[in-house]
Amino acid sequence: MKLATLRDGSRDGRLVIVSRDLTRASGVPHIARTLQAALDDWAHVAPRLADVAQMLETGAEPDERFHERDALSPLPRAYQWADGSAYVNHVELVRKARGAEMPESFWQDPLMYQGGSDSFLAPRGPIRMADEAWGIDFEGEVAVIVGDVPMGADIDTCRAAIKLVMLLNDVSLRGLIPGELAKGFGFFQSKPSSAFSPVAVTPDELGEAWDGGKLSLPLDVDYNGQPFGRANAGADMTFDFPQLVAHAAKTRPLCAGAIIGSGTVSNKGPDGDPGKPVGEGGLGYSCIAEIRMIETINSGKPSTPFMQFGDTVRIEMKDGEGHSIFGAIEQSVEKV
Repeated sequence: MKLATLRDGSRDGRLVIVSRDLTRASGVPHIARTLQAALDDWAHVAPRLADVAQMLETGAEPDERFHERDALSPLPRAYQWADGSAYVNHVELVRKARGAEMPESFWQDPLMYQGGSDSFLAPRGPIRMADEAWGIDFEGEVAVIVGDVPMGADIDTCRAAIKLVMLLNDVSLRGLIPGELAKGFGFFQSKPSSAFSPVAVTPDELGEAWDGGKLSLPLDVDYNGQPFGRANAGADMTFDFPQLVAHAAKTRPLCAGAIIGSGTVSNKGPDGDPGKPVGEGGLGYSCIAEIRMIETINSGKPSTPFMQFGDTVRIEMKDGEGHSIFGAIEQSVEKV
């Protein structure tokens, strides 16, 4: 089934079931008013939501027109938001561009940071920033929402805990990152509010593209209306989602509604090289920083600027028949 949260004037919106073609929705206040409420009692609530989803498909359920622009992020705020870096190719490029060796441990133990989860952006809402010099960048990712996960949970438990899958734009301020990391205490100002896709889906909606840990479909990233990235989210993923969830739960339990991100989707080229832009026949990139890294490696300095006021990014994923699965994140950068 597909779930979304629509604006209703409240902080957390109202939960709706969305049809598979993303055109219709049905409210479920008699079952769960919000997505967080549904996740808090998932074992009891999910079958009832699934019944509504089935009736919506057959026309047996009252519905309303679904407009992606009316959607908030599926969880407008969350108890926990942690982003991994599952695509080590991305990490390797970052370090190579600045002449740093990558520790061997990065291939065995994922990187992860704890992000701000008190206010997520709407998928069609603007990215408001005060200064272009902060190095505004998008990052196209996949994310999962889990149920309760006990501390120290094993991989099978973490796999079973994955309740929903969605897309993510992890907004980053590249100009602020070096100064923050130099302090040795991690990201804060350089990682503002993120946005998630209009719709979150249960893993069964993904068919064979979902193997229980990876989503093997291209992530379409368009920048200012032009194809920028078409990397496959299942390829070159060093750590799958059960591994990322287990990493997050090693020393603490995760409560229902915790969100775990994949990190920037990144593919190597066919010969193991960094890959090429979409315009040159490659799969492109899921963030501006990556193409800047490759430009730096090739010519000694980057030539692609970070986002400027008025620039737009669109992040979407389609099934094998070309139908949008999660709806699209589509955002423009605006000056505060």
